[in-house]
Amino acid sequence: MVFSFSLTSFVHPQLRHVVGKMSLFDTILFYVVHLLDKFDLWHRLPVLLGLAYLGLRRHLHQRYHLLHVGKVNGKKYDTEEFSYRTADGTCNHPVDHLVGSHGTFFGRNMPPSTSTYGLLEPHPATVATKLLERRKCTDCGSQLNMIGCAWVQFMIHDWNDHMEDTEQVELRAPEDVAAGCPLKSFKFFKTRKLPTGSPDLKFGHLNSRTPWWDGSVIYGNNKEGMIRVRTFKDGKLRVSGDGLLEHDNNGIPISGDVRNNWAGFSLLQALFMKEHNAICDMLKEHYPEFDDEKLYRHARLTTSAVIAKIHTLDLSIELAKTDTVVAGTRINWYGFLGKKIKDLLGLKFGPILSGLVGLKRPRDHGTPYSLTEEFVSVYRMHSLLPDKIILRDLKSTTSEDKSLPIQEEIPMTEMIGKEGEKDLSKIGIEQMLVSMGHQSCGAATLWNYPTWMRNLVPHDVDGEERPDLVDMAALEIYRDRERGVPRYNEFRRNLLMIPISKWEDLTDDEEVIEALQEVYGDDVEKLDLQVGLHAEKKIKGFAISETAFNIFLLIASRRLEADRFFTTNFNARTYTEKGFEWVNKTETLKDVIDRHFPEMTEKYMRCTSAFAVWNSDPNPRRYLPLYLRPAT
Repeated sequence: MVFSFSLTSFVHPQLRHVVGKMSLFDTILFYVVHLLDKFDLWHRLPVLLGLAYLGLRRHLHQRYHLLHVGKVNGKKYDTEEFSYRTADGTCNHPVDHLVGSHGTFFGRNMPPSTSTYGLLEPHPATVATKLLERRKCTDCGSQLNMIGCAWVQFMIHDWNDHMEDTEQVELRAPEDVAAGCPLKSFKFFKTRKLPTGSPDLKFGHLNSRTPWWDGSVIYGNNKEGMIRVRTFKDGKLRVSGDGLLEHDNNGIPISGDVRNNWAGFSLLQALFMKEHNAICDMLKEHYPEFDDEKLYRHARLTTSAVIAKIHTLDLSIELAKTDTVVAGTRINWYGFLGKKIKDLLGLKFGPILSGLVGLKRPRDHGTPYSLTEEFVSVYRMHSLLPDKIILRDLKSTTSEDKSLPIQEEIPMTEMIGKEGEKDLSKIGIEQMLVSMGHQSCGAATLWNYPTWMRNLVPHDVDGEERPDLVDMAALEIYRDRERGVPRYNEFRRNLLMIPISKWEDLTDDEEVIEALQEVYGDDVEKLDLQVGLHAEKKIKGFAISETAFNIFLLIASRRLEADRFFTTNFNARTYTEKGFEWVNKTETLKDVIDRHFPEMTEKYMRCTSAFAVWNSDPNPRRYLPLYLRPAT
């Protein structure tokens, strides 16, 4: 008690209350993490010490930031009988067939907001107009290209979407900003809110997608969606002759998720449907006795694992490009001992040394798996979208740095929905992929939210256009408030992060500070989460905020370790020997591109990752082993 009391004095006053709620061991860990946070040190530490910090912080998040919403009311089942991914996400959790399935509740990483501010305080249209709307497109340099931008949406459409109510809400822009709003008013459906039957979190929201990393973005979230995309011949999915998606009679693409699509998103769906079909061909060659159903099930397992591995070992590194994060993501998949040792000896040394993938049994840390409200909020990244797609001329000769001349610039408004599908068909998959590879995406910063998204035609779940246009920038501010996601400062306190006490704690930009004061006055508690995430000073190498990163730190591990098909059933027996080999030999998106377009990356790509701008410099050769490196 003396030890605890003497150390509490250095803890930020707004975080001292958490100390008494933790065990002695966790309290000590919190002191270490908090000390490094106070001096903004963890990302300046050598890789090994930085990894230790991330491990401690992740442990605290796993202990205190996983809240279950709703009751656990599924039933036991025979996991041997369901050794494949089901259409609706059922039968993944080893003892409860409903956990993580289509139509279950979103979880939470923290209690709902305790804020007394109203849904319209300040008005979402005011926030959108004065702090979010793009003035001039700011890109993120060579760090992340438009393939990376599309990949973010590709994953979101695999994981989560809130079910809507039948009741509409109308937002009218206040008079002082109405002249600057593309829509003076707009209507949208409320989020569907249901009683959970739980005494702690009495209300919750349902996920209309499956939260597992199961490839539902191409396979669908239920039986009807799965039937729509299958050919029922040799296990394959429906892909058109030009390698892109097929379309129904209404011009809507045939894929697992078609809501609010654009050409770049459809391209990634098509690429991984081609990957699925290539796996089917390989499996049929090696296992000629497999019927259509077996080929489909094993190809889906393999494709889903390839997608998860690319996100873990490739995309995540480009979003937070430091040696410490590189090491951390590789440890998640392969463990501290690395790929060669894991390939040689298997998972014999536990999750730290051998990785989370291949654990003997799933780990959910006492909280049934789901994705969370807070995860949805920190993944709002529409500022990554540009104003136009820059098409490159593939018929010209590439320069020494593999740059390509511009052939045409197409407004993003022409690349969304049915019109975007038509344009993509004219462009073709190869030119579109190379062009996206050469174009930098937008930066996650204030005043960079696409103006064209403030006057957007939304889609329903079937991909049909809705009659009411929406202001997405204002709507996203409203959605966080409506769903009880804490505002920025409360969000940080709940994550055991140091809150801000003045605007200068958030940013050094005087223009931003002035704009924040205009919208929120001096009340830092009123600051909306989205604004804080975009205004926050970024760690060197990070394309995202540190606040968002802390949610990713928790959920990135959880998506792997809670999933039976990345743990208990991640083996040659479940995947087949050749399917398992396919996953193990695929490390990056470049590997997938090379499989389907053998000459593309050699001819047009200079960088190391297919998610970086393709004509940028490759990662420099480093002779010092990763774990021995100083801070980058």
